[in-house]
Amino acid sequence: MEMVFKIICMSVLTPTKIKELCKEYGLSPSKKYGQNYLVNFDPIQKMLETAEVNKKDNILEIGPGFGVLTLALVDSAQKVIAYEIEKKLEDYWNKKLQEYSNLHIIWGNAITNIKNKEFEFKGKYKVIANLPYQITSHILRTLLELENKPEKIVVMVQKEVAERICEKPGNMSLLAVSVQYYGEPKIVLRVSRGNFWPEPKVDSAVLSIQIYKHTNIQTSFDKKFFEIVKAGFANKRKQLWRNLSVNLKIDGEKIKKALLKSYLKETVRAQELSLEQWKKLCGFIL
Repeated sequence: MEMVFKIICMSVLTPTKIKELCKEYGLSPSKKYGQNYLVNFDPIQKMLETAEVNKKDNILEIGPGFGVLTLALVDSAQKVIAYEIEKKLEDYWNKKLQEYSNLHIIWGNAITNIKNKEFEFKGKYKVIANLPYQITSHILRTLLELENKPEKIVVMVQKEVAERICEKPGNMSLLAVSVQYYGEPKIVLRVSRGNFWPEPKVDSAVLSIQIYKHTNIQTSFDKKFFEIVKAGFANKRKQLWRNLSVNLKIDGEKIKKALLKSYLKETVRAQELSLEQWKKLCGFIL
């Protein structure tokens, strides 16, 4: 791990160096793309340790930027495929690609490309990335709905989003249920906004999601489950039975009976249910 530590230190860029690179490549950090560059090696080291990156690993990265995380990954893993949307960085990465034979950059929208399965990993792989805040939920949903899911996801995200994903019954959300259905999420490090340039308005966190092995097998229940859960969270102020009845167009009395069979109160709201309670309730509704 000492060698990895040295590689990480070498790959981290100072704000001054990032400003120089931005000027060289005509780049102004974009709010649209969530371009906040990491200037501290500690979170990167924690991400590599959490993901247990080794020379047998295939890694998928989203938004490499100037490669602070990417360069640590290529020296630690077998292969790295990174999605980058900022075409102004093409010359920068073309130079880097000459140095690293195990690095491949895919240009364009990561969500679109991943949905189109434009990457080469047919077997096991991990996702490690510093995610732009505005696409976090969409990226996670896209990855978790893939037929060949990653075995592990380790991402830097907005702290509030990480906390919402890890919530317990009482404060659950559609995002929390969706992630917890496929894997076990855990916050492994909180990262203050001062670790980035330009400094964002919010703090971040490193989130680890260990994907359950059985979820690579898609079932008809999966589709119905999420249809029911989305209907349940349609209006958090309303009682669950009413949301389900209105949005699924099912008689309210049938929903109430399903709640009673699931040992749930008629007045329960969506955010109060655990994942297991959702599964049991769906079984009685289907």
